[in-house]
Amino acid sequence: MANKTLITTTLSKFRSIPSSNFLRRDPFRPRLYVSAGTRPLQGSSAQEASRACDKAADAVKQGVKETKETAQDKKDQASSTVDQVTQKTKEVVNKVSETAGDLTEKAKQTAQDAWGSAKEAGQKMKESVVGKAEDAKEIIEEKTEDVKRS
Repeated sequence: MANKTLITTTLSKFRSIPSSNFLRRDPFRPRLYVSAGTRPLQGSSAQEASRACDKAADAVKQGVKETKETAQDKKDQASSTVDQVTQKTKEVVNKVSETAGDLTEKAKQTAQDAWGSAKEAGQKMKESVVGKAEDAKEIIEEKTEDVKRS
């Protein structure tokens, strides 16, 4: 009897299965035989394997989803960077265009100022030459009158 108690307590992890299925005693032999059914264990193993496969498939799906999201984020960042570079390039081109326009206007103004200065210098030279010519003419007329009187 003590052996039956020891075996019953040792096999306590199989509580869901009645102990009468495990322990059998042959009335003609003093030995105790232990038998256990293997089908319930195999059935649960198949269910556990199925659940494990389902969990693995879910984990793979989740990994793929996260990878797609990360790739989309990186694509958006790259696109944003390209847009920023394009915008900066447009700004630089506009500034260069404005600067070129300003330089052209300044060059035009400088050329007009130079032309005005040249005209003024020409006018002064003309006035100077004409003035000297008139002075010379007057002197010649005076000399001519002096010669006539003499």
